[in-house]
Amino acid sequence: MTTENIIEIRGLNSFYNTSQVLFDISFAIPRHQVTVIMGVSGCGKTTILRHLTGLKKTGAGQIIVDGGQDLGTFSETMLMQYRRRMGVLFQGGALFNSLSLAENIATPLKVHTKLADETIRIMGVMKLNMVGLAEFGDYMPSQLSGGMKKRAGLARALIMDPEILFVDEPSSGLDPITAAGLDRLILELREVYGMTVLVVTHELESAFKIADRVVVMDKGTVMAAGSPEEIRNGKDPRVRQFLSREADPQIQPESYYERLLGRTAT
Repeated sequence: MTTENIIEIRGLNSFYNTSQVLFDISFAIPRHQVTVIMGVSGCGKTTILRHLTGLKKTGAGQIIVDGGQDLGTFSETMLMQYRRRMGVLFQGGALFNSLSLAENIATPLKVHTKLADETIRIMGVMKLNMVGLAEFGDYMPSQLSGGMKKRAGLARALIMDPEILFVDEPSSGLDPITAAGLDRLILELREVYGMTVLVVTHELESAFKIADRVVVMDKGTVMAAGSPEEIRNGKDPRVRQFLSREADPQIQPESYYERLLGRTAT
């Protein structure tokens, strides 16, 4: 398996208005591997995903694609070409409620290609079969369970045979069996189709099951990056706290009260 990097993040900083949310983020996404970004809620995982998919503006020199293409300088045409190389599974599936499952899956092909309707239908059936939903094409999103919506969202993300798949919180809100099924699908995409996959999650068991490489974040910074074994054996106390699922120390009521009043506790 090649370790050539398909994307490199170099000193990425990000802001919402005047608030900085990412601080000098740097790590690589190897081609044909599963990279997992994990950390507590609000640590900046999804913001990185927004930069990588071109949904949030990136400064020049901060995200490099294919070893030399600067995402921050892409024209609209180049950005569209880049997006056609990717599939995105959003956290809630993001299905169109007014369309059937088959129509949802077909939408990217109808928007971005001139394929015949029958070809699009066949391709949709193939992708629904891949995620175990071949018999549910006529169902509406309101008739699907949470796990089925996630799998349907994955089928839509795969409809154009993307080179890169971005997945946001695939196990969120799912029962363990359904979550394990999605993990298996992600591994199959890497092993059978040679796809590059980036997964954003806070689920430890899922992360270490599917990852070739793990990036651990906290408060907008990268605390550690490496193989699952390197992360497990790391010495950073904050990383170890996250991996052992230990809560932050409780704030003492007295010191909290003094802080609110702007006083120094005695």
